[in-house]
Amino acid sequence: MPDLIRVTVWNEFRHEQQDGAVRAVYPDGIHEAIAAPLRRRPDLQVRTATLDEPENGLPAEVLESTDVLIWWAHVAHAEVCAEVCERVHARILEGMGFIALHSAHNCTVLKRLLGTSCRLKWRDIGEKERLWVIEPGHPIAEGLGEYFELPCTEMYGERHDIPPPDQTVFISWFAGGEVFRSGICYFRGAGRVFYFRPGHETFPIFGDENVQRVIYNAVRWAAPVAGPTPVFGNVEPLEQLRADG
Repeated sequence: MPDLIRVTVWNEFRHEQQDGAVRAVYPDGIHEAIAAPLRRRPDLQVRTATLDEPENGLPAEVLESTDVLIWWAHVAHAEVCAEVCERVHARILEGMGFIALHSAHNCTVLKRLLGTSCRLKWRDIGEKERLWVIEPGHPIAEGLGEYFELPCTEMYGERHDIPPPDQTVFISWFAGGEVFRSGICYFRGAGRVFYFRPGHETFPIFGDENVQRVIYNAVRWAAPVAGPTPVFGNVEPLEQLRADG
């Protein structure tokens, strides 16, 4: 893990500009609500990027200097250009961490990484969510209790059309009765991927201290590790072999 983790928080930044109810909750944009508590961490260097910036805010030089990319999106998944999606996907395989939040379950990058539709059931009436920590020893659960609650949020329910996670850290229960795998980890190439369910645009989810702690923990977990560089293709033997085998 690098001494100083370079984080880019990406947001499509459409709801906040077009919808007064969303703007009232996140006047500076959801990206700033996510980035602000991370900036208070001395081990992180944080910047933001949005969809309508040149190259969707993610030119090659930005991604090359990003250790962990946090992604929030909802209504404009199809507007991220294919070249940018390919660039992000390639960087994840190279080792950049990727954290997808809430409705980013439907973003092109995550669906390509997982190879499924990532569809789910949902209900938006503002009900209670209880997130249970089912892997208390996992680094993403550090500093949390056995569970924490969000009093008013959007429901996501199973079946969530995803491949079996490599690690499941949280499972959610909702007041309406559904459950959901709400904190899941994957390893793709040299990169680490974390999907975290909370984060609806009209509820102040990103102001919750437990949510902020999970995102910070996930950044540290997803940051690149200084491991060996994989070698592919035809290679010479390490030991001297006899010509007859």
